Amino acid sequence: MPKIKTNRSAAKRFKKTGKGKYSFSKSHASHILTKKTTKRKRSLRQGQIIKASDVRELRRLLPNG
Repeated sequence: MPKIKTNRSAAKRFKKTGKGKYSFSKSHASHILTKKTTKRKRSLRQGQIIKASDVRELRRLLPNG
């Protein structure tokens, strides 16, 4: 049997937390920041947790953790 491969693009974007949930960083925070409001930039710094409805698909992309 062949091994199950991890989707590398998903592995770079999502991390498993200690409780088994998946976290990710928001996009649009790296450049062209002058036109974005301070409030918007501040919210982009916060990490997020994947919604429960998307977890099943993400587990398939990251079978080895």
